[in-house]
Amino acid sequence: MNDPAPPTPRISKEPDIAPQDTAPQDSAHDAIRAGHGARLTVDLAALVANWRALGAQAPQAECGAVVKADAYGCGLSRVAPALARAGCRSFFVAHLSEGIAARRLLPEAAIYVLNGLPPGAGAVFAAHGLRPVLGDRDELAEWAALSDGRRPAALHVDTGMNRLGLSVPAALGLAGDPVVEKAGIDLVMSHLVSAELPADPLNARQAADFSRVRAAFPNARASLANSSGTWLADATRHDLLRPGYSLFGGNPEPGKPNPMRPVVRLEATILQIRTVEAGATCGYNARWTAPGPRRLATLSLGYADGYPRAASGRGHALVGGVSCPILGLISMDLIILDVTDAPAARRGGTATLIGDGLDIDTVGQAAGTIGYEILTGLGSRYVRHHVE
Repeated sequence: MNDPAPPTPRISKEPDIAPQDTAPQDSAHDAIRAGHGARLTVDLAALVANWRALGAQAPQAECGAVVKADAYGCGLSRVAPALARAGCRSFFVAHLSEGIAARRLLPEAAIYVLNGLPPGAGAVFAAHGLRPVLGDRDELAEWAALSDGRRPAALHVDTGMNRLGLSVPAALGLAGDPVVEKAGIDLVMSHLVSAELPADPLNARQAADFSRVRAAFPNARASLANSSGTWLADATRHDLLRPGYSLFGGNPEPGKPNPMRPVVRLEATILQIRTVEAGATCGYNARWTAPGPRRLATLSLGYADGYPRAASGRGHALVGGVSCPILGLISMDLIILDVTDAPAARRGGTATLIGDGLDIDTVGQAAGTIGYEILTGLGSRYVRHHVE
């Protein structure tokens, strides 16, 4: 018996939170947006599948979601509701403004603000039902005075990052202190330094220190595992997982096959094709010289769209399935490809910058950075499609 045909995915082009997406979606507006020539597609079904796969690594724990930086550039207004519909109940953002935006979308969720409690901001947190991640005694005391045990918060313990959070001795010194109960601490958390490197002894050291802290706060849940930490030993998983990057297709186990489904696809229109002879140069400062007759394509995409200039001369795109190198310096709004070996290249055609096996980790590596930066730097000028 033949398998039933898969359902046709629904494509959403409603406004995202980017300002230029707030104009009416009439045909004239669509034509103007399409004329920009670059499209970002976010596969929400793949996103949800990744969230479920991460949760399956530790079925005894709750799987939350980190959706800071506009859901890693993928659009908070689409990503957060999709995860909530799938059953996600706990979300993490970086800033108070992100928490307020998330609350509008998630009226019932637990929303933690990772960067803590700014002085005097407690009333705003309380008004929006947000949970600050408290990282020092001053924050703890300020929230306790406001909360009086009625508003939850998290306690951040630093086990090696030396970035935010109470030291392990300071945290242990709070065990049994009434201020903890008054602050409504319902979660104790820390952050792994090298979770993507399983053999790094820092992982075991942090896990041991965090276990001591967890034992000192028996009435609070515990959270240590980020995306890569979810794939480490049980000692890092605890009660609540906090995946972020891997939800959006990033590989939580660098050097191994990526267990995550790709979520983001970036395509750009070919604006023009030209043939040049040997000795011709292209781009600013003539960084590339043709070794012989070559066929060049100019794409409607550049570093103003978040595609890193550092990928100049190092990255590539796919045209008709053929890998085509980026030539010369990437411009603000344009990229030049060598499409000599890509017969499908034509004016009005499409080049794929992310997708079809060209993933965010590979793009990041070509730019001398990481896939996180590629995702969070995705520009706001794209025609955005969310596949539901």
